Amino acid sequence: MAISAKLLGEDEYVVVSTRTHWKALIGPVLLLLVVAGLGGFLAAIVPSGSLQTPARIAILAVGVVVVATFALKPFLNWFFSTYTITNRRLITRHGILTRTGRDIPLMRINDVSYEHGLVDRILGCGTLHIESAGERGQVVLPDVPHVEHVHLQMSDLLFGGPEGRPGDGILEDEQPPEHLRRRPQQPQQQPRTDDGDTIFSSDDNR
Repeated sequence: MAISAKLLGEDEYVVVSTRTHWKALIGPVLLLLVVAGLGGFLAAIVPSGSLQTPARIAILAVGVVVVATFALKPFLNWFFSTYTITNRRLITRHGILTRTGRDIPLMRINDVSYEHGLVDRILGCGTLHIESAGERGQVVLPDVPHVEHVHLQMSDLLFGGPEGRPGDGILEDEQPPEHLRRRPQQPQQQPRTDDGDTIFSSDDNR
């Protein structure tokens, strides 16, 4: 499920790699059960005679087409579609035969948020909204498993941990964008006496 190591840059590593939540498979699985049950029932009630075999073959053919179109295809779309977050970029991959992908450098992401309704909260998933600086603007990732955890990890990468450190999305040799730069702290001034000498000094013996 994780992206190939050959597609990662130097010193780049995967933080999160996932598919959409398994709830995307609920519809195809239910359809498969209904088609299988209905097809078996229709095949069983076909009257005996010379047309029995062709009729059963036709029922089977229709069932296969319906399952392949509305159950197998959604399953393959789910299986081959991945969301990957590295310490440098967000990577999305979709498609069965024709593959499409998009890479967004973390340096270009301005904001990340999530939302999940009651059903999503019960199932443990949600929708991730990512605002990026570019022509396409917002990126929406639906049905992300453990969306709150993924949101927290992305926030740490983008804006730093609880101690205020820059996130891993900013490398040591890269210049962070203006909105992620921290103002340098001013050195604390030592109190001075009237004659200009400092009251405390690091060279004082304890």
